[in-house]
Amino acid sequence: MSAIADNKLVIAISSRALFDLDASHEIFERDGVDAYHRYQVEHEDQILAPGDAFPLVQKLLRLNELLSGEPRVEVILLSRNTADTGLRVFNSIQHHGLKISRAAFCGGRSPWRYVSAFGCHLFLSTEAGDVRQALEQGVAAATFLPSGAAAANDAELRFAFDGDAVLFSDEAEQVYKSQGLAAFTRSEQKSAREPLSGGPFKAFLAALHGLQHEFPHDACPIRTALVTARAAPAHERVVRTLRAWNIRIDESLFLGGMTKAEFLAAYGADVFFDDQKVHCEPASELVPTGHVPHGIANR
Repeated sequence: MSAIADNKLVIAISSRALFDLDASHEIFERDGVDAYHRYQVEHEDQILAPGDAFPLVQKLLRLNELLSGEPRVEVILLSRNTADTGLRVFNSIQHHGLKISRAAFCGGRSPWRYVSAFGCHLFLSTEAGDVRQALEQGVAAATFLPSGAAAANDAELRFAFDGDAVLFSDEAEQVYKSQGLAAFTRSEQKSAREPLSGGPFKAFLAALHGLQHEFPHDACPIRTALVTARAAPAHERVVRTLRAWNIRIDESLFLGGMTKAEFLAAYGADVFFDDQKVHCEPASELVPTGHVPHGIANR
């Protein structure tokens, strides 16, 4: 990992996740790259409206205002634009007061190649292919879904994670998919004291956990939740796994197959990460949601 991330939480985000670029993307899809280039240059002084991930980025960057010394959170822009067409994006960043100074403009190519070079803990994009490539590099990544959800108005930053294939490996989910619920439950009871292997978001959760320790326990602006379809007795292995990792989760919801969306709304998630679209799509109607295309459910 790059030295930039030695003492920072580093988030990479695509321009289409950060800002509403639907109009210009439609021109690109309909009329091609030259028309898109002309449109962006002609409108480079027209400020872009916030995109679905904008409120999350705002809250992340505000954490730096609460900590003394060097900034502990950095957001990096990764874009398929050229620097020329990307000038509108940087003008919008400055207008909205976002402290983002590093970027990679890749001239029509995927920016996933720079995720590891920048030392990123998390990559958020609207391009599922780019997200898959980042995951294959071992970086937590999610496809940010379109959402009509309103941003939470308070300052607390709340992350919600699914368990299997997100925080944990999909080893238990493979048993469920291939052999059914009863076999899954038996397997998890038998392996209750054996920690699960880490999934693609383990390192990101660990980095968040480290950042939480920079604040007093009773006044931490970051909160985490596990929201899983598991239920007792399959809960024990999850609890013991997090204990073995020495990572604290603030809230744990074992829903036993219930729909997650209403619980995520009650929690007030600023973002929810899940590997299964059957959970992501209803959740995205109520809270910002990232699909993690990883594990057996996405093969």
